[in-house]
Amino acid sequence: MRQFVIDELSPMERDNIDSYLKRTIKQGPMIGLYWIELPPDLHSAAQQGHEEHGPFYLAVEVAGSAVKFELLVRSRFNLHCSCIAHTTAVQRQFVLDFIDRMLTAEMIKA
Repeated sequence: MRQFVIDELSPMERDNIDSYLKRTIKQGPMIGLYWIELPPDLHSAAQQGHEEHGPFYLAVEVAGSAVKFELLVRSRFNLHCSCIAHTTAVQRQFVLDFIDRMLTAEMIKA
């Protein structure tokens, strides 16, 4: 799995990240799981052709002393389709910008 991981977080840093995620993006079906929704203007060609499978999300998991950002675009409704794919360069930059904003807002130096 392609992912971006921030690890070796202190318990306070992890809790701050968890709080930030709760305030800014959708919570997933389990504790510590969140969804970053991709804006429609960032959808790949395959995703634009499959709008009925949207919305499209990237998973974020907070566990232990780490937070993991998956670089796989998922659908909430369809698991096996060409629109489910690794992030494009633009989508990856969207996630990295989100991470930078989060770390800056929560003053995390990890």
